[in-house]
Amino acid sequence: MKLKAILADDEPNILRNLQAVIPWGELEIDLVGTAKNGVEALDLCELHVPDLVMSDIRMPLMDGITFVQKLREINEECKVLMVTGYQDFEYARSLMRVGVSDYILKPINYEELENCIRKLASEIRDSKATKQEEQQKWGKMKNLAYEKILQDVLMNYTEISAQTLLPIDHMDLETLQYSFIMIDVDDYSQKSLPWSEQERKLWNFAVRNVVQDSLADFMAEFSVLQMREGEWCLFIQWDDAGDVENGSNGSKTDVAFVRSRLNEVAVKLQKDVRESVKLGISVGFFPGTVGLRELSATYRKLQRFMQLNLDKKESVLPYKESKEPSDANSSLWFLVEEIVTGLKQLNRNKTEDALNRLKLLLEGLPNSSFARAYQMLHFLILHVLRELREMNSLDVQEEEQIWCQLDKSESIPHLLQVMVQLAAIGLEGTNKKKNSELLMTAAKEYIRTHYSNDFGIEEIASSLGISSSYFSLLFKQHFGETFVEYVTKHRMELAKSMLLHSDKSITDIGRSVGYIERRYFTKVFQKFTGEIPSEYREKRMGAK
Repeated sequence: MKLKAILADDEPNILRNLQAVIPWGELEIDLVGTAKNGVEALDLCELHVPDLVMSDIRMPLMDGITFVQKLREINEECKVLMVTGYQDFEYARSLMRVGVSDYILKPINYEELENCIRKLASEIRDSKATKQEEQQKWGKMKNLAYEKILQDVLMNYTEISAQTLLPIDHMDLETLQYSFIMIDVDDYSQKSLPWSEQERKLWNFAVRNVVQDSLADFMAEFSVLQMREGEWCLFIQWDDAGDVENGSNGSKTDVAFVRSRLNEVAVKLQKDVRESVKLGISVGFFPGTVGLRELSATYRKLQRFMQLNLDKKESVLPYKESKEPSDANSSLWFLVEEIVTGLKQLNRNKTEDALNRLKLLLEGLPNSSFARAYQMLHFLILHVLRELREMNSLDVQEEEQIWCQLDKSESIPHLLQVMVQLAAIGLEGTNKKKNSELLMTAAKEYIRTHYSNDFGIEEIASSLGISSSYFSLLFKQHFGETFVEYVTKHRMELAKSMLLHSDKSITDIGRSVGYIERRYFTKVFQKFTGEIPSEYREKRMGAK
């Protein structure tokens, strides 16, 4: 790791000796400038941002003391090695309090000086490596938090407001626009039946990795979220799209650009997944762009649109608004969605009411619609199967039994019996597993003991033996707020207590509650309390 250094001394001979005697190349240090006084040294520091400055304490125009004070205003991390005479020894030693890293006495012992520079260079490199590691870790944490917020928005678990915290400083919630893609593995329920839970996780993990690698070839920022087994949502922000407006009111050129790029992405995704994982996928996408507030409704529309394309096999499906929103197919879908919602909420009345309405709808269909309705109902049963698997409410034997009955079902009444049986399994299944109260108690304890650590929802859900989407649903039902809202609130309450009852620095308090970067901790704290941490501490400690 190359470092940059500046030398400052008003004696030309000393400057020449320092350049010649110290093995800067061997130390992997570039001398980027020399100065005859503190003013020149400060100008060079502004220009080059050095890692190390070696300065005489007595220089014309601006002495070494003033130079260090000015330097600290523009660069807090630069190491300063001060050169001083014996008469200034005590004075130089006192400078350690104002930002001087070390000092060396004149006449200079060059061997001692080289060892001192080696030591400081090693400290600088260690510090840079630690900071880089922390920045990478923080980047990962920001991405996890960002994806979790996106998932909550998709599932309509959270409201977007000016107070909603996205851990990406330059993004404005009101103007965020995405290209929105959905991937669905063709015939996932049938293909995944013989796989064990571990095998399913590996296959899904493999597809996600291929999708991420494939998207990396495009000029875009993107996020990939798995909403359930065999299904992913992709959010893309194009680097070369210009200011693309929402598809419903944007220019034809912009919409055409987005549609063209999404077709290109879809074809590449299908090719890469087929070659790497040997699975066929269908790709649906919204032709324009979608704002953050519209994501949830768009997700439901696109999921419904794809599931109702029953004959899809490695298809690319640009979303089209239904011209007949009240047709039987749409009604079937919405009733099955109500059944799924009832099962997730363990609401027997809601589930049974939706089942009864489903029966009445099917009984009232004209004969000409029976073939299509049979095909639709068969497919929607597979949709419910996937949802129950996400809830961990279905064991292997029960799923195999459902498949046997599906194979034997030759009429709509037979399929309705299968749907009723699925609903019964769903309402009982979660009770056979861990009680939801116990799950959330365990989740609360996990969060309490990991406030200062880098953890995500997938880690907690995995430890509880349920999917992350089902965990999110249970969490919102149990605590009345999303996982991100809950963790942020409790981290801020802990930070408030530490600010008032400890003498830790604000940086250390931020780290203690899970924020490696002080700037982001300050931003979150201010949004939560209306004050930055230092103001909060000063006002309340001063009042005591």
